[in-house]
Amino acid sequence: MSATRRREKEDKPVLAICYDFDKTLSPDDMQAQGYIQSVYDGDVASFWTESNGMAEKFEMDTNLAYMYKMVDEARGRILLTKDSLEEYGSRVKLFPGVEDWFERIRQYGKQKGVIIEHYIISSGLKEMIQGTSVAKNGAFEKVYASSFMYDDKGVPIWPAQVVNYTNKTQFLFRIEKGVLDVNDSGVNDYFPPEEYRVPFRNIVYIGDSDTDIPCMKLVNLNGGHSIGVYNNDTLDKSKVFKMFNDNRIKYFAPADYTKGSELDTLVKAIINRTASNEILESIHYECKGEWIDNRNDSKKSISKRNKINLIIALDGSGSFATTHNIIGDMLDIEEWTKDECEMLIDIALQNSQVKYILHDKDVCIFYKCILESYGQHNEKTKKIQELLSNGQ
Repeated sequence: MSATRRREKEDKPVLAICYDFDKTLSPDDMQAQGYIQSVYDGDVASFWTESNGMAEKFEMDTNLAYMYKMVDEARGRILLTKDSLEEYGSRVKLFPGVEDWFERIRQYGKQKGVIIEHYIISSGLKEMIQGTSVAKNGAFEKVYASSFMYDDKGVPIWPAQVVNYTNKTQFLFRIEKGVLDVNDSGVNDYFPPEEYRVPFRNIVYIGDSDTDIPCMKLVNLNGGHSIGVYNNDTLDKSKVFKMFNDNRIKYFAPADYTKGSELDTLVKAIINRTASNEILESIHYECKGEWIDNRNDSKKSISKRNKINLIIALDGSGSFATTHNIIGDMLDIEEWTKDECEMLIDIALQNSQVKYILHDKDVCIFYKCILESYGQHNEKTKKIQELLSNGQ
């Protein structure tokens, strides 16, 4: 297991915008934009019918099914390699404005004092996404998607990563904590909320359908922003209406990423809100820090007063029962100062009630701890040691 490589929290707020890919950034499934045409003569429906049928028959993950189907159908027809998948990716059509969206939004965030990071969380193929023009231009901080393992000739031989609608959510937690490596178990480590690199309130999730619902719900429940998009050519809003009705999304807009579009205006408004909100969050955590310091100081003061009261009570104890009760309370205190230890040593030598029962189990344990905390050897500590050893 790899060691945790956690990205440190920035000195400016980070807004992570996470995208599904198919029908969110692109009008169609990526496999239907080159690959299926090569092996199925363009019969897209048949490919998905057979793939989904195989998943149902073998109780198989649908993403594993399509990955198997892609490799199986390519055999003897086309040479399927990592390079050819990236080449298919280069043919994928993108919605209007996507080409310059990522850098334009980054620059807008920069003007507002907010660091913008773009992430892909998709059930599509990582290799095809990496072949798109936007990915090659460095649009994405990280691409989380299904992918193959390849042999030394670049031929896919086994699934390396499978991303389905439920395990998509893990990547949101990775982004939140800055632990981006998919094999880094540090994502499970505890961090105080103020140390999260990208708290959920600063996560935007943009998707189009049911497969995005777990991520949308998680973002919504934790104060983030979920956006449903629909194709502006068909104007079919049935999916986003359903998601809105079920409280899965806060907003919906056409998948139009051009400057001045509804989506552009909405995301910029979220950036503006993030800039203002993070000022308030910063003030909140400053107040929290001061409150914690004050609370700790108060606890220390109360603890010190309690210890002094117990020392005074022990010094004046006139019965064995009272002495045992006081010692019982003192055993609950973890730390004693040097001055307090010295007072307790004097009491053991001067108060006959205490001195007489030094060999009793609870009193003996307590005074051994006091001698250890005191850490000095002199006539007084030597005498205490003798009394502890000899039982008077």
